[in-house]
Amino acid sequence: MAEFVLTLIAAEPCLPDAARAVGDALLAAGAELDTLDVLAPGIACDLTFDGLACESAERAAHAVLDKLPIDFIAQPVAGRRKRLLVCDLESTIIENEMLDELADGLGLRQRVADITRRAMNGEIEFAAAVRERVALLKGLPERVLDEAALRMRLTPGAAALVATMRAHAARTALVTGGFGVFANRIGAQLGFDVVVANELEIDAGHLTGRAREPILGREAKLETLLRLTRDMGVTPAAALAVGDGANDLPMIEAAGLGAAYRGKPTVAARARMRIDHTDLTALLFVQGYRNTEIVTAF
Repeated sequence: MAEFVLTLIAAEPCLPDAARAVGDALLAAGAELDTLDVLAPGIACDLTFDGLACESAERAAHAVLDKLPIDFIAQPVAGRRKRLLVCDLESTIIENEMLDELADGLGLRQRVADITRRAMNGEIEFAAAVRERVALLKGLPERVLDEAALRMRLTPGAAALVATMRAHAARTALVTGGFGVFANRIGAQLGFDVVVANELEIDAGHLTGRAREPILGREAKLETLLRLTRDMGVTPAAALAVGDGANDLPMIEAAGLGAAYRGKPTVAARARMRIDHTDLTALLFVQGYRNTEIVTAF
């Protein structure tokens, strides 16, 4: 059995020709090819190989796939199926940034969105950015939180990712620098085992403009991953972490498989895997799940 596997996941059914071209590139780089295993016809496949480092295999693949809507990663075959899934919420499991949504009704969406963008790029300190954005929402009626929650949009593949890993006995955690009023709903909807989030202060039915301290950010996300792996009796190598922003980087880099989903530049540059073209089911294919194993309803 080959030691390494290169997984290709396409945003459209274009894999047969691309997979052959990648196989030729791996051979030219000095790899010994073993098998080509179709995980989802036209969409996802595994190329197993020996004799070439994963980074070299990825460089060879990149040269072939640079202009194609295909995400890929090379990794050891052993241990590719993870026992813990840790996910960011906003712009990862859901498509929204919820403080931006709340600011919309006050005519402050662009101002708040700019602070969000800078925080997710790592340009400003995360907790300070949370305090600044929440302060702008002072006086907002509590009912607006429920109205905003109705606008949450699940990211394609999010439900299947969580349901499939749960069906195969993995633990799942939703960890966010956002707020429990939103995270707890998504956590319950998708069946996350653990939800870690910040909390907004509310007084007399209105937002006070403050979040409860301490504000949870990058350190809390990393600590959640490490705590859960300790509780499970496994190492961080058994974890999969996915997010998009700078506050996700510590957990992404600590996990055995760390992925940037539509990652901000600083995150995309450092994550082990980038999901730029496909949806969150890519994280199932890279673990070797076949389309017939993916849970699409629950």
